[in-house]
Amino acid sequence: MSQPSALCVYCGSSRGSHAQYADQAREFGAEMARRGIALVYGGGNVGLMGTLADAVLAEGGRVTGVIPRQLVEREVAHPGLSELVVVETMHQRKTRMYELSEAFVALPGGFGTLDEMFEMLTWAQLGLHSYPCAFLDVRDYYGPLRAMMDRMVTEGFVPARRRDSVWFGDSMSALFDWIGHRDGSATAAVIDSSSIQA
Repeated sequence: MSQPSALCVYCGSSRGSHAQYADQAREFGAEMARRGIALVYGGGNVGLMGTLADAVLAEGGRVTGVIPRQLVEREVAHPGLSELVVVETMHQRKTRMYELSEAFVALPGGFGTLDEMFEMLTWAQLGLHSYPCAFLDVRDYYGPLRAMMDRMVTEGFVPARRRDSVWFGDSMSALFDWIGHRDGSATAAVIDSSSIQA
């Protein structure tokens, strides 16, 4: 697989308790734009989501946000995006973000970030796609999660090859290199967003 044209990034609608989280989101967004990779994300103008989008836009990159109508006000939909897609449900949001992307990365975040990323990991396990999935770590935020995923393997709930297909690390350059050189193909099955129920 060559460098993706569009990368879906999941991250917090809060900034977290350490400045490093926002700093990393800002650096990651700027690097995406410099590499000519479009951002697909949740459409918010707050927290790490807003920091990330602003960084891509500041470097002249393209940003597409996907947000449910009920969250337009709560997450303060970003007014300056290249494109804002408003959907009706969270299921439609995740499906549309998937349809627009060729790789998935999680920066630090909360329940929503993990929900979105683990849905992509589950779809990969089911053979619905073979796109790269990675966790960009900051302050060892995802260290316990990495250990839990390893435990899933040792306890017989996740195949080792499936765990090994997920990248963890704190180096942006290593992440982009891994995504650009990882073997993979287009989706093994087409997901029809019209069939997704609320």
